[in-house]
Amino acid sequence: MTDLPASLADFGPAALSAVVVAGYLVAGEPVVGHVLHRRFEGRLRTDPAARRSFYLRLLVLEWGLALLALVLWLSSPGVDAAAVGLAWPTGLPGPVTGAATLLVLLLSLASVRALRSGALARAAEPRPGTSPPTRGRHAEPAGHATLALLPRSPAERRLFSVVGVTAGICEEWLYRGFFLAVVAAVAGDVPQVVLVAVGALAFGLAHAYQGLPGVVLTGVLGAVFAGLYLETGSLLLPVLLHAAVDLRFLLVPESALPGGTPLPGMRRGRPAGGAPA
Repeated sequence: MTDLPASLADFGPAALSAVVVAGYLVAGEPVVGHVLHRRFEGRLRTDPAARRSFYLRLLVLEWGLALLALVLWLSSPGVDAAAVGLAWPTGLPGPVTGAATLLVLLLSLASVRALRSGALARAAEPRPGTSPPTRGRHAEPAGHATLALLPRSPAERRLFSVVGVTAGICEEWLYRGFFLAVVAAVAGDVPQVVLVAVGALAFGLAHAYQGLPGVVLTGVLGAVFAGLYLETGSLLLPVLLHAAVDLRFLLVPESALPGGTPLPGMRRGRPAGGAPA
């Protein structure tokens, strides 16, 4: 069990700044993420380097925020490393969290199999009487906003692997280690289930650009990560699980993604038999 700060006074001179950064993670990050993602989507059809540029921007933003939170923690005399999860695990996850972690792994593997089948490429095919959008704000079909982030080329895949590892490290540090420590310090002695719920809400809102389904899905993942962190007393397992969930997309070939090389026997806009879709 993580020994969280008992009072905001534990943060010492960094208390106000810590609260501001925690507030940004809840209220500011959803807005910034939404704006950046929409601008990125708008560049996809005209700029071949749009994904690589966006990946680099994500790396700068995430590491920048993570380093800021790290500096604030280092300036907090009453908050030790264990209070923010920077320690080896001291316990095992409970039965509920353990089962949820196993379920996340199984669903991630199942999703990879579904993605590799080309379901997304077929779902992105234009409906009869329509044509793919060539201009406009969104480069991906409605309901597939996150697909724009998935790498297509070898260079994009290499950079995406760095992004996946970065997300595992930086987002767990920010939303589990740092954020939950600030919440516990402000709210006092609160039940673990409340911390999990607050952490899940903040993490889900940070992915608001994915729409309501994305907020719900990432919120559930955030709850699992938070439970795993609080029950083991360490960010290690959440970091590994988070990175694995993100990096699973590297197992999906370009041909299975919208805009990639068509699957064997398939032409864009028509099924394998050549009849109208």
